[in-house]
Amino acid sequence: MRRLAVLALCLMAGPLSAQEDAGALARAAGEMLETASVLLDEADSARDRVRALTQTVQAYEAGLSAMRAGLRTAAIREAQLRGQLEARDAEIAQLLAVLQTLTPGQAPTAFLHPDGPNGTARAGMLLAELTPALNQRAERLRTDLSDVEGLRFLQEQAAAQMQLGLSEVQSARAALNQAMANRTDLPQRFTSDPIRTAILIDSSETLDAFSSGLANIVVDDVGWTAPDIDDQIGTLPMPVRGLILRRMGEADAAGIARPGVLVATRPGALVAAPTAATLRYVGPLLDFGTVTILEPRPGTLIVLAGMGVSYGQTGQIIAAGTPLGLMSGLPEQGSADALSTRGEGGGADRSETLYIEIRQDNVPLDPLTWFSTDKDG
Repeated sequence: MRRLAVLALCLMAGPLSAQEDAGALARAAGEMLETASVLLDEADSARDRVRALTQTVQAYEAGLSAMRAGLRTAAIREAQLRGQLEARDAEIAQLLAVLQTLTPGQAPTAFLHPDGPNGTARAGMLLAELTPALNQRAERLRTDLSDVEGLRFLQEQAAAQMQLGLSEVQSARAALNQAMANRTDLPQRFTSDPIRTAILIDSSETLDAFSSGLANIVVDDVGWTAPDIDDQIGTLPMPVRGLILRRMGEADAAGIARPGVLVATRPGALVAAPTAATLRYVGPLLDFGTVTILEPRPGTLIVLAGMGVSYGQTGQIIAAGTPLGLMSGLPEQGSADALSTRGEGGGADRSETLYIEIRQDNVPLDPLTWFSTDKDG
């Protein structure tokens, strides 16, 4: 994995300003991979291992996103310069065709201009000045194109190394699954009565009804003093890297509007707790699939629906950043789709969706007023 960090750092050598942002992201991702690799080597306890595996997966996601952005930008810039170069080459070819007709062995009349000697002199001076200028411009374009192709080649080599690291991060995901299954150090605030839970699920036709009855499934609640998150509202990290597909109240293709947001994310993306909270519910619910409901403070619920794999048990207390699960659709090892840039920027590569809803005293709130959404997943 250290090779990944070195290659990511090399991306900063690109001469194009358009590559600087992607290069900076790649360098930061490389440093995250290096840190995660060291943490993995030094992890002794289950808690340390979970933290290290979480950082490894997140570092991989950041590095892959930066790599795709860099490759896409390089390809666009290369195509632009190639088109400009081809257009300029056509102009130069036309000019050279004219100049080739003006050979020294021809009769003087070949050099005459219809406007006489003055026109001939002006035309000669114009050609003399125009030719080197065009050649200089063409040479600059060729240099730019060579630089872009070189940068793109460097990024493709880095992407090839990222493909080698894909098997490691998939192993890290598997290890994270096992570490979370074996984790016994999380404090248990309460236990859930399975009979009451089943009755609540069967009798609830909406998320609103289910949320209002969550307190009825609790057994032996020992209580918990939740941390004050008032000053964090609006800056909490998104639970998953992705793009906002639908906002609160926006209808889907079937005309159904929900009081939450839908985030388009990549297959296998890690979902993590944005803040410390109690796991109020973990399991299947209605047509939402697998649902995790967090309670960061009394009366506030954060609903996350759509994960392929979920971690944790109802009643546990978790810290901020604790992995909650993985999205579905993870590509198999060796799949070219893992590093493909097809559909990049348009969301076509983000085939999985996570539904996020926030409720205060069972009244829906706009999640975008709680989370920081300045990052593109």
